[in-house]
Amino acid sequence: MKHQDIAKAVKNSRFPKSIFIGYYVALLLLSGVHIGLLLGVEEARFNDILIIIVLMSYWALVAGGLTLYTRQQVRKTYELPMIRLADAAAKIAKGDFSVRVEPINEHEKFDYLDYMIEDFNKMTAELGSIETLRVDFFSNVSHEIKTPIAVIQNSAELLKKPGLSEETRQEYVETITNAAKRLNTLITNILKLNKLEKQSITPNVTEFDLCDQLVQSALMFESVWEKKNIEFEADIADERKMITADAELLPLVWNNLLSNAFKFTESGGTVTLREYSGNGKVIVEVEDNGCGMDEKTRKHIFDKFYQGDTSHSTEGNGLGLALALRVLQLSDGEIDVQSEQGKGTKFIVTMNI
Repeated sequence: MKHQDIAKAVKNSRFPKSIFIGYYVALLLLSGVHIGLLLGVEEARFNDILIIIVLMSYWALVAGGLTLYTRQQVRKTYELPMIRLADAAAKIAKGDFSVRVEPINEHEKFDYLDYMIEDFNKMTAELGSIETLRVDFFSNVSHEIKTPIAVIQNSAELLKKPGLSEETRQEYVETITNAAKRLNTLITNILKLNKLEKQSITPNVTEFDLCDQLVQSALMFESVWEKKNIEFEADIADERKMITADAELLPLVWNNLLSNAFKFTESGGTVTLREYSGNGKVIVEVEDNGCGMDEKTRKHIFDKFYQGDTSHSTEGNGLGLALALRVLQLSDGEIDVQSEQGKGTKFIVTMNI
């Protein structure tokens, strides 16, 4: 809702001027009745005590009626909605984030209390979402940590067996080493993501050559594409492209995108790195002709710990793209993905020059 609309709604008090005008007119009329009664009892020649009793009884009825009416209006207009809000807040304090409070009026007649209730419901929904993410996060972390620990424990137990050949012993040692590296990577990524989300890492913005950084990132995977017999193509349109961003954070993006491309491309496939610019933007694309993704996987690809292709789950922990997304958000960049199952995937990163 626009700010002026909210301001207008807030002006619509739960006790509008019409109520007070009504009270004012009613009291004037009742005072007229008082004068009429007074003239009537005087004409009937009531004694002074009886006149006082009649007038006091009249005003006792008037005061009682106005008090009951005012109490009913206050309770209906203000007290009951606040009691509902208080009950809902008490349930939320106990951990029930499914609570919702119904607005008092229809949407076109919303006043400030209706907007407060609407904001309360939005807050409750956000808290519920955060709680779900927290539970899922710790559940996923526990699972991801337990897996390499179990591998290390089992392999260590097998190493205790007597009479193992040197070849078998080296296999167990390598298994332990790989599991330890995976555990170390997981913990490192969790710490990085935590710092990025809490913004305890402040981007160190400097001017640097993006093209050189892309080339250096790609060269780190030379042994990977040679080992898997993958054709790597680099289509760098600019010989030199200076951008202003964090030169230490951005390699997290390029390394992750290239790592995924090589991981999900079979032997004989192709991975392409492109860079070009236009309209004040620089675009970096990482494309492969690997297994691709279905629509469900594409929707969740940037979620923490999400791994659409479980056949490669031992090669990662589902945090890389979440890290890449957060880095680009801090760098005012954007990332998009195009993919078709069985035909490959293309990640498109757009940044300001």
